[in-house]
Amino acid sequence: MLRVKDITKSLDFYTRVLGFSLVEKRDFPEAEFSLYFLALVDKAQIPEDDKARNEWMKSIPGILELTHNHGTESDATASYHNGNSDPRGFGHICVSVPDVKVACERFETLGVDFQKRLSDGRMNSLAFIKDPDGYWVEIIQPTPL
Repeated sequence: MLRVKDITKSLDFYTRVLGFSLVEKRDFPEAEFSLYFLALVDKAQIPEDDKARNEWMKSIPGILELTHNHGTESDATASYHNGNSDPRGFGHICVSVPDVKVACERFETLGVDFQKRLSDGRMNSLAFIKDPDGYWVEIIQPTPL
């Protein structure tokens, strides 16, 4: 689960930029937060029935859960620690794409913030981009470059 400051920006990043589909949203108004469940699936696969969708979500390879605490989007002091600076902790998530070079070219075109481009350093087969909250997303492909 990742806590996000501005759910509109985060949903745009994970759906439009990375290709996730929003599977389900759960609101908890009394606790002032909402949960968003995303997956790398075709939207047509997502069951419309709540019970069927809940069971289906448990059967797919992975779900990304975003937590939005209401009001953080308008709080200039609100931010979350990405775990990659002191104190260290959580590091990153990873997304596999068919062609990492093509994906990185697309990210460049979209103005995505890179932590590490393919050409940076000695590990030229992977890249790291940042989501709107500064969380790192590793981009790899299943076959060697």
